[in-house]
Amino acid sequence: MEKELAFLKLEKRVLTVFVTGVAVGIILWGGFHTVVEMTNSPDFCTSCHEMAQTVFPEYKKSVHYSNASGVRATCADCHVPKEWGPKMVRKIQASNELIHKMLGTIDTKEKFEAKRAELAERVWLNMQQSDSRECRNCHDKAAMDFHKQRKRSAEKMERAFAKGKETCIDCHKGIAHKLPEGYDDDDD
Repeated sequence: MEKELAFLKLEKRVLTVFVTGVAVGIILWGGFHTVVEMTNSPDFCTSCHEMAQTVFPEYKKSVHYSNASGVRATCADCHVPKEWGPKMVRKIQASNELIHKMLGTIDTKEKFEAKRAELAERVWLNMQQSDSRECRNCHDKAAMDFHKQRKRSAEKMERAFAKGKETCIDCHKGIAHKLPEGYDDDDD
């Protein structure tokens, strides 16, 4: 009888530890997920004056901000993968950006413009390496109606798709942000 009581107490402790562990895990995971999603908001992205003074006003003039369909692509839609693994890799890379924020690497418009080409090249390379994954979250080749596009656009898109090796960013640099000073598209 005493052994049975000891076993029941042990069983109750194990169950309590397990349930507590699950509850704490859910709370921690929920908190982590909330913070990750909060850092994907335009308010977070533009909370530093470096972004608010440079790329955000450019984006607000782009078709990704305002268009006939009323669909708005936010910072995260273009710069943060939707899939969990690539998203976490991007968030880790973003920690480097926070370090540079603290160091004041681009804390003035002049410093930002001096680094714009380097920053843009890094984003473009990431987009090429992922086959413009973030673009394709919204833009689906199968859903494109070339007859509704301008003739020149349709011809260029059809040629790019026929080649099969080009990706969105190869032709669509500068679509949401201005190109770096001195950038020549023929250099690619």
